[in-house]
Amino acid sequence: MAAKLLQPPFQASHVIAPKPRTTKMVKAQRFLPDTHLMSKSTIFGDFPSGFTPIYTTKVTEQSSGIVGDETLAQIKTELFQAVQGVNRGIFGIPSGKKSEIEGLVKLLESQNPTPNPTVKLEKVGGSWKLLYSTITILGSKRTKLGLRDFISLGDFLQIIDVAKGKAVNVIKFSAKGLNLLNGQLTVEASFKIALKSRVEINYDKSSITPAQLMNVFRKNYELLLGIFNPQGWLELTYVDDDIRIGRDDKGNIFILERSRE
Repeated sequence: MAAKLLQPPFQASHVIAPKPRTTKMVKAQRFLPDTHLMSKSTIFGDFPSGFTPIYTTKVTEQSSGIVGDETLAQIKTELFQAVQGVNRGIFGIPSGKKSEIEGLVKLLESQNPTPNPTVKLEKVGGSWKLLYSTITILGSKRTKLGLRDFISLGDFLQIIDVAKGKAVNVIKFSAKGLNLLNGQLTVEASFKIALKSRVEINYDKSSITPAQLMNVFRKNYELLLGIFNPQGWLELTYVDDDIRIGRDDKGNIFILERSRE
């Protein structure tokens, strides 16, 4: 899973658009006092004498930016619930669950309170934890990396230093066969603004610590790095104080929450 810079591949409210107004003609009818009810023809049809059609303008309000009656907070709560128990999606999830998550992502993206995030990069800086991504490690890749029984994945974290234009992705591991040895893959990258909502990411360097864990991955290190390498561009499609969503040049989606630790 290619770790995406401003949206690492590891485990890391709200402006409502003004309501557009449209108008339509509505015919209101009023009776005027008259002693005789005789038929009177108009371009709108026949009316009794003394019966005068009055035409008024009615303002109709379109729906606001929020879908249905849901608020951003409700959508975020549903998204948090949807990604529970999926292990960040790294080993694949049922298509129905994937569709549910991506549907909620689109709802949030349509209500993005920070449409030009690179203009406000301070909202992106700091530490984040990956909740979900569409990057997966399946089949023979999972077997070669020992991620079935021997090695377990821990948190996927990302630390972004806006001032230096640097991002560090940290993927934590624990190896059962090494007395529950804990370690991590660290991938460092630099980034620069490309568009109002996009950054270009360049891989700088990576390492695995401690050395014992590096020995476990050495044979398939390129495979591991290929999954978590953030090289490419990243579109920041939703940013608020708690959640960040991004899409990369490979079509992957990343959902991260701000880490308070």
